[in-house]
Amino acid sequence: MSDMKNTLSKQEVQEIVNEVYPKIEKHYGISKFQECTPYVELHRNIYEKYSGEEGMEGDEDSCHAEYCSMLNEISIYYPQMKSRQMVIETLVHEYQHHLQSPIWFKRYYSQYGHDYVTHPYEVAAIAEEKEWVLFN
Repeated sequence: MSDMKNTLSKQEVQEIVNEVYPKIEKHYGISKFQECTPYVELHRNIYEKYSGEEGMEGDEDSCHAEYCSMLNEISIYYPQMKSRQMVIETLVHEYQHHLQSPIWFKRYYSQYGHDYVTHPYEVAAIAEEKEWVLFN
């Protein structure tokens, strides 16, 4: 571990991604909604990612990662990663969103009133995290 907060360094997270992500891609395959598997990028936080400014800060943010279907990319906010297991679970979780319909992802929120806790795609992605051991 790289510091007293028990977080992994950017380099440590990148090394885990480099090692396990190809296994995840091979296991789950490519989404029928995309032309290729998602690109994985690391950012310090969501503010830095969207502002494009290094060192950008904002209100306390606990976002660990996100998948963007428009860009077909997984963003991992590396300071949130506390362990190897967490990095792998995060990749598995976000990869599930790559496999899911982007239209239905939005529809469950807008037309059916789901929130993060009740959204069927989030429930499925969280349940799939237990499979992290396949890629360790």
